[in-house]
Amino acid sequence: MHCEVLTLFPEIIQSAAAQSIMKRAQDKGLLTLSVHNLRDFTDDLHRTADDTPYGGGGGMVMKAEPIFRAIEFLLEKQGNLRIMMPSPQGIRFSQGLARELSRESRTLVFICGHYEGIDERIRTGISVEEISIGDYVVTGGELPALVMMDAAMRLIPGVLGDPHSAEKESFVESLLDFPHYTRPFELRGFAVPDILVSGNHEAVRRWRRKESIRMTLMKRPDLLQPETMEKDDQQLLEEITQEYASTCSTTPKRRKEGMPS
Repeated sequence: MHCEVLTLFPEIIQSAAAQSIMKRAQDKGLLTLSVHNLRDFTDDLHRTADDTPYGGGGGMVMKAEPIFRAIEFLLEKQGNLRIMMPSPQGIRFSQGLARELSRESRTLVFICGHYEGIDERIRTGISVEEISIGDYVVTGGELPALVMMDAAMRLIPGVLGDPHSAEKESFVESLLDFPHYTRPFELRGFAVPDILVSGNHEAVRRWRRKESIRMTLMKRPDLLQPETMEKDDQQLLEEITQEYASTCSTTPKRRKEGMPS
């Protein structure tokens, strides 16, 4: 996967890219990442990349011309580009899109906005995909760009130490991940579930699958699609539903006063 990032704050990207899995992916040659300071594509003495908005108002707007020049530079250098811009107006980023980006043969370009936004002529003058990582606003596009690159990069075969790790994580198949435990066996009155130390691999597999479904039911029920689930998963879901029903039927009703709601 090859990524190019256009930003006013290259240090944000560079510092994150020099750590952990992203650094390992680059060391293995599975990810190449170049960061470009948009001020290098300005033509004035002060390297001005932003200006006051037409029509008045507070804040500054990122100028279009440095971005146009940066894209032209990359087109000449790399050729075929897939240009993306983190934006709250964009389509929602998902595991499916991360998988798509991990397999993309084109160079991935991320335009990182800042301040009040980017001159609208970038949207109208360049074929750019706007992508949102959620319904909230952050200071700039650098962190969303890093999120997207990280989510895609870790799906590239060979990036993670365990080739099966990415297959078992949350959202890979519309289910959340199961709970994880490590030593010590007992900690502050809480013990690891006995089944995980039973040595019965099939029982462990089934427990993990059931807990994955349980977590999804409890925290993200919108992700569950019972009608498309495999028969074994439907059975596990039924077991969980029956367990909840049994727990509710045996729990004493709360008094009107003195019981927490």
